[in-house]
Amino acid sequence: MRNIKRKALILTCKMQGENNRLITFLTKEDGISTSILYGGPKSKLRSLVSPWNSGEINLYNDEVKHTSKITDFDVEKCHMSFRESLYKTMAANVATEIVILTKCAGSSEECFTLLNGFLDGLDLLDECEGKKGFIRFLFRYLGLLGIQPSDFNCVKCASPFYSRNQSQNDVVYKPGGAYYSQSENGFICSDCLKSLFDSKERQQLFELTPRAVAYLNATSVCEPSVSRRMQLTDEEINLLQRLVFSLISSGVGTKIKSLQSGTGIL
Repeated sequence: MRNIKRKALILTCKMQGENNRLITFLTKEDGISTSILYGGPKSKLRSLVSPWNSGEINLYNDEVKHTSKITDFDVEKCHMSFRESLYKTMAANVATEIVILTKCAGSSEECFTLLNGFLDGLDLLDECEGKKGFIRFLFRYLGLLGIQPSDFNCVKCASPFYSRNQSQNDVVYKPGGAYYSQSENGFICSDCLKSLFDSKERQQLFELTPRAVAYLNATSVCEPSVSRRMQLTDEEINLLQRLVFSLISSGVGTKIKSLQSGTGIL
């Protein structure tokens, strides 16, 4: 028998009997764990141990009976804006489900940092910026899963989709469109698209823009502030969402129920 303290992020709370709850939470040290929270509706602790609250959790583990119960939880962060935004709630649900289904993608410490950062940022953003934040989270999580594209030039001709004008300190984007090919796990410029793919094959590609590819590149290799400052049109956001939703669904390998139920909201 022993008492343990951990920095934890609450993921889900499910009823266990009439008054108790089964709590799933995430820590850097142990990844995803479960523990019982005892107490009825009037329990103060029950109100603190809520999805997406983070702080220091106190556990009492009985190693003989193989049971664990939560004895205290000191909340350090909660996300009040989620209660007022269906979009934020759905996005947080999807992120949580992905982490649980993939068991932190095998890296509990990186997952803990990534998920906490996403939830904290989502709490501060409006819905439009929240969509960009969701795209960034999902694309970075693809990196944890080991299936993120590794090259952001055209996989056929190797030409970049953008360059920097040093004299004006501005970004110059390649003319034409950009497309993502799942078979290549990479991006293709519109020039190569015309010569290498027939009309049926083109329908299986994900349409993007050179600026959208640059955004994913910045999300992957730059400090978070770089991609946050980049401007995208509503259409580019929708195209990127369609891509990352498809990639993460394939990467997880099973249905993401919250993503399906969020159709029309996310």
